[in-house]
This record gives sequence, C-alpha cells and structure tokens, in this order.
Amino acid sequence: MTYLKGMVNRALAATALVWPPLRVAYGWVHQAAHLLGQEGRSGEQVRRQLGGLLGAMTRHRDQAGPLAKGVDHFVKVSRSYWAGLFACYDTPDLPRTNNDLEQAFGSHRYHERRASGRKGASPSLVLRGAVKVIAGLATRAGEVTGEQLSGADRAAWQTKRAELDERRERRTDRRRFRKNPEAYLNDLENKLNQSRLRT
Repeated sequence: MTYLKGMVNRALAATALVWPPLRVAYGWVHQAAHLLGQEGRSGEQVRRQLGGLLGAMTRHRDQAGPLAKGVDHFVKVSRSYWAGLFACYDTPDLPRTNNDLEQAFGSHRYHERRASGRKGASPSLVLRGAVKVIAGLATRAGEVTGEQLSGADRAAWQTKRAELDERRERRTDRRRFRKNPEAYLNDLENKLNQSRLRT
C-alpha cells in the first residue's frame, strides 16, 4: 500500500504542471453542461448565461494554457449550434438530446439484423427507410388494427409507393451501369431512338 501511495505521489508530482490548465478547462465545460442541464428556465435565460460563459472563456482562454485551442474549438462549435440550441427550453416535451432518436434507430437496426441474419444493416434501409423505420416503430409501439390501416390516405400511399419505386429503379440502373457500362449505354440509346420514331 505504501508503494502504491508513493507511486501516485510521484505521478502527481511529475504531472503537476498539467493540472492547473486542465482544472480551468474542465471547470468551464462542466459549468456549460450545468447551464444546459438545468430545468425550468426559458431559452432566453439559458442563451444569456451560456453566452456570458462563452465570452468569459474567450477572454480568459490563456488560463487554459496548452488547452487554449480546445477552448477555442468548444466556443466555435457551441456558436455553430447556437440557432437551434435553445429550442428545447421553450418547447414542452421536446427532448434536450437526440439520444431517444438514436436508440430508436439502433433498435430498428438490431431487430432487422436479427430477423434477416445479416451482420450489417440492410441496403433496403437506405431505399425504404422512410417507410420501414416508421412501420417498425409503429408495430413495436402497439398493435396496429385493420381499421387503422383501412383509414390510411390512399393517394398519399400511392405517391409514397411511386417515390420508393423510382428510387429502386435508379439504384438498379446504377448497378447495371457499373456492371456493364457499354451495354447500359447501348440500351439507353436504343430507347431514345425508339422514342424518336414514335414521334
């Protein structure tokens, strides 16, 4: 135990110059997290307080020593998100983070891989994700009845179906072109010539 204490003390002594800037930078980031995490305040209040903290960080960045560039980056990124950073404080039931959304997509990928036996995500998720993810989330949220399905907007369904078919056809065309560009271009030229003959 004495040996361990001695080792820790030697390590702390050897890194003593690193700790003051680290304490300063960590203190600022911790304060920003605290400001953003408080409940019951308006977006304007949070905006003013965080703006003041970012201003102080910019003015006193030299206190962070070698971490000053990291402080600059933190301020720059915070300012880049500024326009949409405070909406969650003024909108009831709007989550502060996108963790729930990430969990929903992760859950969908997990269930799809489990059902299909694939190790990676299905390519159809890119083509039909707008429908597949919503359908998957809806069925996990509760049972969907026939009455609910029959009340769907048929015109909107047909529009979405046509859009998905068009995306599938474009993907098929790209694959055909990559596989045999010459045959694809000849086929395209023949279709163009036939359309000219009809007119």
